[in-house]
Amino acid sequence: MLSSNIRAVLGRALLGVTVFTAVACTPVQVLTHTVSQNETRVPPGQYALDPDHCSITFDVDHFKYTRFTMRFDRKQGQLDWHDGGMDSSVATIVVDAESVDTNVPALDKMVKGANMLDVSRYPEIRFVSTHFERSGESRGTLTGDLTIHGVTQPVSLDVSFNGFGRDPLNKKDTLGFSADGHFSRAKFGLSTWYPAVGDDIHVRIQAEFVKTPAGA
Repeated sequence: MLSSNIRAVLGRALLGVTVFTAVACTPVQVLTHTVSQNETRVPPGQYALDPDHCSITFDVDHFKYTRFTMRFDRKQGQLDWHDGGMDSSVATIVVDAESVDTNVPALDKMVKGANMLDVSRYPEIRFVSTHFERSGESRGTLTGDLTIHGVTQPVSLDVSFNGFGRDPLNKKDTLGFSADGHFSRAKFGLSTWYPAVGDDIHVRIQAEFVKTPAGA
């Protein structure tokens, strides 16, 4: 027969298991969050790029072995959303060229140096949209002016509107997009290391924009 002390210990243990099970099985509200791809539901106005929920990566052929990937850690941007949706809205993205990260410190210095991005003279990479051609519901081709290394060239991106909704954490209206495209680095005066390093740059973007308060 169990002593009263042992029964008390077992009781507390069982109570702990019961509480843990109840908490673990309780639905978390954020997991029920949904977004809408209906562009007409998006309130017009200005939306600021959320730098904590944005990724911009470039990848390029490396000796025909792989597509070597680098990212840019600091960026800012603005989306002017109009009633016409993506067809009439304008996006501007500015990237700090100094923030390039190849995951290889020695290579970072080379990419930032005078033989490549030359970030001391050209500290920004900028994209300003100029035209959108719809290819389907919530997607299309976004063309804009890309400026790298002091040279501006038109570049097109395949863009998908992932959805709009009220962020369950910060309670702000938020838009999400994915973009994918290619451009020739030689057209921007960046032919160093060719052909060991390829000419075609593949860019991938994941971006969230948050509604800017009126008057901000």
